[in-house]
Amino acid sequence: MNFRPQNRDEPELNLIPMIDVLIVLMIFLVLTTTFSRETGLELQLPKAQSSISEETPKGVDVAVDAAGRFSVNGTPLSPDSNVEALKEAMRAAAGGQQDPLVIVRADRTTQHQHVITVLDAAGQLGFGHIGFAAEVAPESRP
Repeated sequence: MNFRPQNRDEPELNLIPMIDVLIVLMIFLVLTTTFSRETGLELQLPKAQSSISEETPKGVDVAVDAAGRFSVNGTPLSPDSNVEALKEAMRAAAGGQQDPLVIVRADRTTQHQHVITVLDAAGQLGFGHIGFAAEVAPESRP
């Protein structure tokens, strides 16, 4: 005797609820994700090599002394010069170059504001290649 029923229902996997759950999770993740925008200056820093070149690259050389007086390519500006006078001197020293290398030579006791003034003037002129000059440190002795 056969006591089992003749009709066998095949088990089936219902995918619609699982898809609904995945869509809800995806919507939740999209709505709660925060996108951060990082802004900053794009700087191209000079590369140091083992040998130091004494050759000065062509560009705009801006010197700032401890008192905050500016000199562009060896020509001192008036002591009461402002950012506009510095920009005009830098534009004249660039000689028509679109983006010359600006070398900032600041005294070690110069206030930070004077260096920022040079960087601000270079940025307003669209000069993005900026380098900082420094003295060569003596080798450490044992």
